[in-house]
Amino acid sequence: MAGRIRQSDVEEVKSRTNIADIIGEYVSLKSAGVGSMKGLCPFHDERSPSFNVRPGVGFYHCFGCGESGDVYSFLQKMDHVSFTEAVERLAGRIGYELHYEDGGQASDHGNRARLLAANQAAAEFFAEQLLQPIAEVGRRFLGERGFDAEAAKRFGVGFAPKSWDALTKHLRGRGFSTEELAAAGLVSQGDRGVYDRFRGRLVWPIRDVTGQTVGFGARRLLEDDNGPKYLNTPETAVYHKAQVLYGLDLAKRDISRSQRVVVVEGYTDVMACHLAGVTTAIATCGTAFGVDHIKVLRRVLGDDSGVGEVVFTFDGDEAGQKAAMRAFAEEQRFAAQTFVAVAPDGLDPCDLRLARGDHAVRTLVDTKVPMFEFVLRQIVGRYDLDTVEGRVSALRQAAPVVAEIRDPALRPGYSRELARMLGMDLGEVGRAVRAATSRSRSGERERGPGERRPSGAPGGEQRGEQADAPVRPFSITDLPNDPSTRLEREVLQAMLQYPASADPALLGHAVEARFENPSLAVVRDGIAAVLAGGVEAISVDRVIAQVPAPFAGIVQQLAVLPVPQRNEAAIAGWVRGVLSSLVDRELLRQKVELMGRLTRLAGEDRASYEMLQRAIVEIDRERVALRAE
Repeated sequence: MAGRIRQSDVEEVKSRTNIADIIGEYVSLKSAGVGSMKGLCPFHDERSPSFNVRPGVGFYHCFGCGESGDVYSFLQKMDHVSFTEAVERLAGRIGYELHYEDGGQASDHGNRARLLAANQAAAEFFAEQLLQPIAEVGRRFLGERGFDAEAAKRFGVGFAPKSWDALTKHLRGRGFSTEELAAAGLVSQGDRGVYDRFRGRLVWPIRDVTGQTVGFGARRLLEDDNGPKYLNTPETAVYHKAQVLYGLDLAKRDISRSQRVVVVEGYTDVMACHLAGVTTAIATCGTAFGVDHIKVLRRVLGDDSGVGEVVFTFDGDEAGQKAAMRAFAEEQRFAAQTFVAVAPDGLDPCDLRLARGDHAVRTLVDTKVPMFEFVLRQIVGRYDLDTVEGRVSALRQAAPVVAEIRDPALRPGYSRELARMLGMDLGEVGRAVRAATSRSRSGERERGPGERRPSGAPGGEQRGEQADAPVRPFSITDLPNDPSTRLEREVLQAMLQYPASADPALLGHAVEARFENPSLAVVRDGIAAVLAGGVEAISVDRVIAQVPAPFAGIVQQLAVLPVPQRNEAAIAGWVRGVLSSLVDRELLRQKVELMGRLTRLAGEDRASYEMLQRAIVEIDRERVALRAE
C-alpha cells in the first residue's frame, strides 16, 4: 500500500493544474473581470452566481455559502474522495508520476527512513568536528555564552567545517547518494556542482518529538560568511519548520509532568534555560510561533483541563513586544493559562544566565505575568493618559481584550486593573467591557470566517459545553464599505493576487502600515511574514499557512475577489495606486502624531522641537514624492 505522497509532488501537481478546467467540468464558468471567473455555486442552490474562481492563485470561494478551497478540496467535496485520491486523480490527468514517502512507488532517495538516517549521520559528523582544531571559533562562541563541552554534547551541538564538500564526501562514504543528501536538505546545487549547505558554522540538530534528527539550524561565525545569521534546513519530507520545536524532545517529559511549557526565542536560550533548571523550554526554528506549533504543544501538554501554563519569554525591545502581541492573537487556542516573562534590561535567557546566573533565569519564569495583563499594559502604553482623548482611546482598544477573557470570573478583576491603569471610574470601564462582550457575542466584533468558537474551547473543540448556534459564514462583503476599510481590502487583494506587479520597496512600506480593520490586519501580518522571503515568496498557500486558522478563509476570499479593473494593462497602475494610498495614509497618521507631540512641547525642549520639525518636513517630502510617482 502506498504511503503519504511527497509534499513536493502535491505542490507540483497543483501548480500544473488549471483549477478552472477542473471546476469547469462541474460548473459553467464565465469571465468576471481580470483573472476572475464566476458561476452558480455547486454547493448550494442560488439564482445569481456568487461562486468565484481565480485560476491565477488556484482558489475558489462562494460568497453565498462560504465554501472555499483549492482544486484538491473541490474534488474531495464534489466526488467524496480522499485527499490522496484527489492528488492521484489529477496526477494521472497530467501524466505526472507520484512518489510516496513510505512504500508504494517511493524511490530509495525519497524514503523517509533514509532521510532520517542521513540527518543522523550528519549530526554525528558535526559533533565530531566540534572537537577538532578547526572548530576553535565555534568552541569560543559557546564558551563566551557560558556553554562548556558537556553542554554542547547534551544538546548535540556541532560544527560544520568551512569546506566545499567535507560533509558530502563523508556521507557518500557512508553509502548515501547525492539525491538522498539533496532530499534531506544537507547539500545544495550551484554552478560548480553539489556543495555542503552548512559551512563554517555552529550547528544545532533539530529533532522531532520522538528524538529523531529531522534538520539543522546553523549560526554564522565567520566575518567572510555573507549568508544569513541563522540558516536552517529547507522544507523537506521530514522537516517542516512550522511543526518542529527545538528542544521538545528533551523537554516533553517535564512538560507533560509539570503541565508547563516555556517558549523562548532561540537555540542558545533553550540551552540556557535547561542548564539553569528550566527544563520545559522550547523554541521555534526560523519561524514565528504559530498554529501548528500550538497543536503539537497541546498534545504534549495534555491541554484539555485548563490547569496548564504556557510561558512566553520575549526580548524587551520593540521586536519582542510585537512577538508578544502575535502570541496573544493565538492565546485562546490554548486551554492552558498563558503568561509572559520579560527579563530585566531586556536580556534574553542566555544573556541573563551569563550576566546573573542560573537563579536569575528561574526567577524570570517564576515572576511571569498573565498574558492579558501584559497585553493590556502594551495597549495602554501607546496612549497619552494625561489627556481625556488618550484615556478614552485606550479604553476602546483595551476593553475588547478584557471581554475576550475565557474565564468570566477573571473579567471583573481585569476590569478593575484596567480602570487602575487608565485612572478611570470602574463603572465606566465595566460598561465598556460589557459592551465589547455583547458585540463579541452578537458577531459585531470580527472573528474571521466561519462559525464562532464555543466559549472557552480552544480551536473549536468543545469540553462539555453547548456550542454556539451556527451562524452565517463570515464574508468580506460584510466588511464596512467606508473608504478606509475598502482601501485596506484592495491593498490585500493587490498583494495576494498581483505581488509581482508591485514595487518591492512600496510593498515593504505597505505591509508596515497600520491597518484599522483587525481582521484585515491579521492577513496583512501573514503577508508580511512570507514577504521576508522576497516578493516571489508571496503565495496564497504560504499566507494561509502563516495566519491563524480562523483567518484562512479571509485570505482565500481576498485571493478570489474580483479586482475593480477591466483589463490587464490597468492592473499595474491600480496596484501602485492602492499601495501608494495606504502608505500616504500611514505617513499622514505619523505626521499628525508628530504634530501633536510638537504642540505638547510648546518650546520647552528646543532640540526636541527642532528634531520633530525636521521629521515632519521629511514626511511631507516623502508624501510629495509618493504622489509624484
